Amino acid sequence: MTGRAEVTRLKQRLDATFERVARVGSDLELQSDFARYLCVLVSGYLERAVAELVLEHARRSGGSSLQRFVELRTRRFTNANTERLQNLLGSFDPDWRQTLESFLVDELKDAVDSIVNLRNTIAHGGSVGLTYRRVSDYSVRVQRVVDRIADLCAPI
Repeated sequence: MTGRAEVTRLKQRLDATFERVARVGSDLELQSDFARYLCVLVSGYLERAVAELVLEHARRSGGSSLQRFVELRTRRFTNANTERLQNLLGSFDPDWRQTLESFLVDELKDAVDSIVNLRNTIAHGGSVGLTYRRVSDYSVRVQRVVDRIADLCAPI
């Protein structure tokens, strides 16, 4: 699978996990534990989805050497905050950077940057006050960002 198809597969796995966690019940501490896990998954989804989409662009528009370069560069694409997203897409097309800068404002920028910052805090053993509802809201906004990047990199 490549590009949008892989992003769809990744999103289905993420959605299935959200659905399982939603059935946990009313134990707030357990919900919070799972919210931290979901935060890590949402951040990872963003990284992998963007990598797949720019790789799809390379497949469509370039030769095998470009594909290898993009694949190697995106393997190390982590901490996908708004600045790193803009830099990555801007390296393909300055108009993409501008489009993304205009799009990533207010709650979208906050969702992307928050999910990455929270994930890093969690990964390094820090304490975060994160609810299932908040990570779910962030996930919806992150999906809007992934959809916009898909429209830029791998238009239908």
